[in-house]
Amino acid sequence: MKNRIEIRDIISAKGLKVTPQRMRVMEAIYKLNNHPTADNIIEYIRKTDPNIGSGTVYNVLETLVKNDLIKKVKTEKDVMRYDGILENHHHLYCIQCDYIEDYKNEKLDKLLSKFFKENKIDNFNIEEIKLNISGNFIIHKNKDH
Repeated sequence: MKNRIEIRDIISAKGLKVTPQRMRVMEAIYKLNNHPTADNIIEYIRKTDPNIGSGTVYNVLETLVKNDLIKKVKTEKDVMRYDGILENHHHLYCIQCDYIEDYKNEKLDKLLSKFFKENKIDNFNIEEIKLNISGNFIIHKNKDH
């Protein structure tokens, strides 16, 4: 998890003004650590700042996405979630409980990269390859899952 100074530096490195709202949203995403929804983020922030508006949080989320500070992750149930990890990784998605876990595997990354170099898609420029692997966890990893 990133600390306040790291979060401040990440925001300012993109040329954005470091506002309390942006700090709170980024902190919530890193603290909640499981690709939270906007509602999860709002609920978390309101524990310490009950007056923050939902519209403010949604606007901050869009600004952070637009500036490549976070990414959107859509679940099988069409729920929009947010991811603070920007390094290349894939997702394990539990269909049963809507839980998302990051999955990193260099061998898989190399395999996918090699595959698409050898099997180009006509009229399409690949910028990023991410897998969303759907299934069910056999052993639940935490009480929320």
